[in-house]
Amino acid sequence: MVAHNACTQPDIIIFRGWEDPGKYVWSPYVTKLEARLRFAGVKYTTEAGSLKMAPKGKIPYIECHDLSSVPTPVVHEGSTESKVLLSDSALIAKTLTEWNVLPDLNGALDPSKRSHDMGLIALLENKLYFYHSWERWIQNYYTMRDNVLWPIPYPIRVVVGLMVYRKNNAMLHAQGTGRFTAEEINNFRREIWERVSALLAVSRSSSKSSGNEKPFWALGGEQPTEADTCLFGFIVSTLICTAGPDSQKEIRKFPTLLDYAERIHNHYFPDYEKWVV
Repeated sequence: MVAHNACTQPDIIIFRGWEDPGKYVWSPYVTKLEARLRFAGVKYTTEAGSLKMAPKGKIPYIECHDLSSVPTPVVHEGSTESKVLLSDSALIAKTLTEWNVLPDLNGALDPSKRSHDMGLIALLENKLYFYHSWERWIQNYYTMRDNVLWPIPYPIRVVVGLMVYRKNNAMLHAQGTGRFTAEEINNFRREIWERVSALLAVSRSSSKSSGNEKPFWALGGEQPTEADTCLFGFIVSTLICTAGPDSQKEIRKFPTLLDYAERIHNHYFPDYEKWVV
């Protein structure tokens, strides 16, 4: 795919929370956003950034030229260019689509496919995300703390880490995930990956790419949809995050998931270091 309107491509910086150029990062939402841009052939650069600068206090966020009709400039010393900070992977993609920087991936889908696309995203972001958060922040706290809070000097990191742990523990309990046992959460995660793997197996068999190494897509079409950006982000995040060892072991039991992610990586992210097989 190529950008919808290449002449309006702004200079985009993605702030990913980590430095690590040429590597995927642990956040599925960062990879989701990167995939969204790469599927459209839109170039970008990456920086670490910080939660203090993020408009919604969330990673990722981007900085780019303001292409809206009502500019909201970010002042940069020595620069007269109008730039904006945009936050939240879904809202960023929506805004760039409205600005004709990105194509509308779901524009040609019928109502049924649109519902399936939204349902798959909801399964990952509103279910699996919390199971992963529980595994990372509750079961493997120290590994998660030292990776996510890497810019903070160690003595202070201990204090901040405890605050983040308590906040996540309370959030997961209120949300519901924290009320289940470890075995129950493991079963929930496994069931999601089983269902997604089965979906991808059907999509791969019906795709023109079934007999070659080109990517195939979750809904079985010849082009990606929004769900593919999200699914690829979650698979990659699971494969590289050392704070989720149980999820890593589980996802490697599904060759179709690995094949799906590897094809997308080889086609769209050849410059990135790939996860260990």
